[in-house]
Amino acid sequence: MRRDIWEAVAVHPSPGCPHRGFLVAGPWRLPVALGRTGIRADKREGDGATPRGTFRPVRVWWRPDHGPRPRTALPLRRIRPDDGWCDDPADRRYNCPVKLPYPASHERMARADHLYDVVVVLDWNVTHRRAGRGSAIFFHLARPGFTPTEGCVAVTLPAMRAVLARLRPGAVMRVV
Repeated sequence: MRRDIWEAVAVHPSPGCPHRGFLVAGPWRLPVALGRTGIRADKREGDGATPRGTFRPVRVWWRPDHGPRPRTALPLRRIRPDDGWCDDPADRRYNCPVKLPYPASHERMARADHLYDVVVVLDWNVTHRRAGRGSAIFFHLARPGFTPTEGCVAVTLPAMRAVLARLRPGAVMRVV
């Protein structure tokens, strides 16, 4: 296997600061923002925690109006203005993409703040969805200063582009 293709990346919390951490991939150690309550094994909807576990990237979504197509071997999809993601545990489309407008609680994928200019859907609670276990757990872009996420893992745009260029299909993200 080529040394510049990664099968796994690991995410670790920073000692003393549970909502900050670092991603270890190949020879790199990159800063990340984590959920406001840190990493938890018992993730629940709205708890602000990043779930502990091993996750596969399902698909990369990107805003073509905010930058070039990411270089990646992972499945790729353009974000359209009417794309959303349902986060209502009582809705049948919970933790699934939806078209907007949508009557249940949801996130807009075409955000004004650039956090989802490039976003990777992770397979947390996706294949066998369980209401209330957490939705929209993504690998996305960080806010300035790496302020906490709602439960996602977030990096800078240059870090995201570098990671995506090196992840192979079937790769995993281990949040420890």
